[in-house]
Amino acid sequence: MEVLKEIKKKLPTKADATEIYYEGSQIIIYAKNPDVLDESTIKEMVRRYKKRIEVRPDSSILVDPGNAETIIKKILPEDVKVSDIDFLPEFNRVIIEADKPGLVIGKAGSTLKEIQSKINWVAVVKRTPSIPSQIIRTVRKTLIDESKDRREFLKNLGKKIHDPSDKKRNWIRLTTLGGFREVGRSAILLQTPESNVLMDCGVNVACDGENAFPCLNVPEFQLDQLDAVVISHAHLDHSGFLPYLYKFQYKGPVYCTAPTRDLMTLLQLDYVDIAQREGKASPYTKSDVKKAIKHCIPLQWGEVTDITSDTRLTLYNSGHILGSSVAHLHIGDGLHNVVYTGDIKFASSRLLERAYNDFMRVETLIIESTYGAGRDILPPRREAENHLAEVIQGTIKRGGKCLIPVLGVGRAQELMVLLDELNRKNVLPNLKVYIDGMIWDATAIHTAYPEFLSKKLRNQIFRENYNPFLSEMFQRVGSQQERQDIVKGEPCAILATSGMLTGGPSVEYLRLLADNNENSLVFVNYQAEGTMGKRLQKGWNKVPVSNKRGKLEEVTINMGIHTIDGFSGHSDRRELMGYVMRTKPKPERVIVGHGEASKCADLASSIRRAAKVEAINPQVLETLRLR
Repeated sequence: MEVLKEIKKKLPTKADATEIYYEGSQIIIYAKNPDVLDESTIKEMVRRYKKRIEVRPDSSILVDPGNAETIIKKILPEDVKVSDIDFLPEFNRVIIEADKPGLVIGKAGSTLKEIQSKINWVAVVKRTPSIPSQIIRTVRKTLIDESKDRREFLKNLGKKIHDPSDKKRNWIRLTTLGGFREVGRSAILLQTPESNVLMDCGVNVACDGENAFPCLNVPEFQLDQLDAVVISHAHLDHSGFLPYLYKFQYKGPVYCTAPTRDLMTLLQLDYVDIAQREGKASPYTKSDVKKAIKHCIPLQWGEVTDITSDTRLTLYNSGHILGSSVAHLHIGDGLHNVVYTGDIKFASSRLLERAYNDFMRVETLIIESTYGAGRDILPPRREAENHLAEVIQGTIKRGGKCLIPVLGVGRAQELMVLLDELNRKNVLPNLKVYIDGMIWDATAIHTAYPEFLSKKLRNQIFRENYNPFLSEMFQRVGSQQERQDIVKGEPCAILATSGMLTGGPSVEYLRLLADNNENSLVFVNYQAEGTMGKRLQKGWNKVPVSNKRGKLEEVTINMGIHTIDGFSGHSDRRELMGYVMRTKPKPERVIVGHGEASKCADLASSIRRAAKVEAINPQVLETLRLR
């Protein structure tokens, strides 16, 4: 708080500052003459105090919203299509949602500066998704409706983060609450004398009972002492239990990227819907999901943020799915640095760039091991793509349908980009691809955040003005009758969730297509133990499947079954070892998790031998002292 007093003394009198306070990790300055605090002045203060600073106009100088909206529309170029203009008086901010954000901003920010100079509101530009997204509308509406409470939440958080403490920072502990020597329910508690930070809070969708959720009923975890949650990415095994914390009155922040926030909202709401349809008890409700949205603080990659009084967080690209992040935590004044990879892909894909590995400091590295065994060598991506094309070609030629169960977030969009290219190159000419399940909604979110995609894909969208997700070859399926028509219709490919055949339309397609040997079932992502997908990979020729009346019936599998490795969003053994060996600087300790027990042990042993560092593979409910 001394910093605020010092800044207030140094502010130019002409700025006429009316209020200065912390809002989360950043400093907010309200002024009647905000133009006096020009960019160079703010940059100098940021450099000196190592804090992000935002200047906002005092409410007394704002143009009323009705007139301000008229002015905005007059200033914007004619070819900009505005979806929404929302005013948030709690933050003296206006959000302009448009199809071409670049034109709203203008060259070197000229258009945005003109808007702000005429209306005095702080203007924020959001991209309208190329595919309409109900989830993005829900998220943005929730943030607008809850803006008053959100402002108070951020102010209280700012006080908490910057509250001086006399505790000595002399130890750091890590407790594994889930996702070690197993895949699913990832959760790690990081503790110091001053703070408690939870990294990921997932569910195991392939498991029922107590092993489906993180072990939160342990002495180390006290919800009322939890300071922050960091979510690496949106998949349910990393984010699916987050709303449960809010159900039981957690009131703290969640840190992740904006696309992770939107995608995990989609997956969490779907998780509740599936539980209701199957007559199962959901651990939380849709209102708990909205509470998580309200408390979410989205970060850009590379943005350094104080999340507790002694911990700074920076997120970097992990290469796994849209918005997925490697989390770097700087604890104390250089006391210790932890890097948590979440799920990583240390190789470029059609969708994303490879995982980031160049840090200022790293003492402890926590890494996944989904494909960590010595034999887990995935084929080159090009080989996998050719194999998939051959399977689809063969299936179409004999008059069949190709069912590809996919994870709705990540693999589905990777395949869409590939199939579009194969279609345009006449490798798979005139192919119809039906999209079923949450894939369409997830793809819509991808169109809202092209800046998080690979450089090649961004160039294709922005410079070539071609978006593969909008290809006419993709047709959305919206009803049971349409599914019946597809099954009876012409040869085609079907992308449907869930990717492990644990529920959703992919199971219904399996029931309808399984007995015909002209059809094909193609697995392109990891199949966890206990799932129907894993059973079929093992050669089961009969499986119980729920019919449309909800009753189990035995289905005979006559369709061809193919497993095509190489599309995974996870690193294989070579990439995992490469990541450890090429992480800068070299970590002193590596903790291996997120893999079957044998794979965790195998990878940890290999890291010890090759990197000559301490490497361990703890089980769930172990507590380790990092310092």
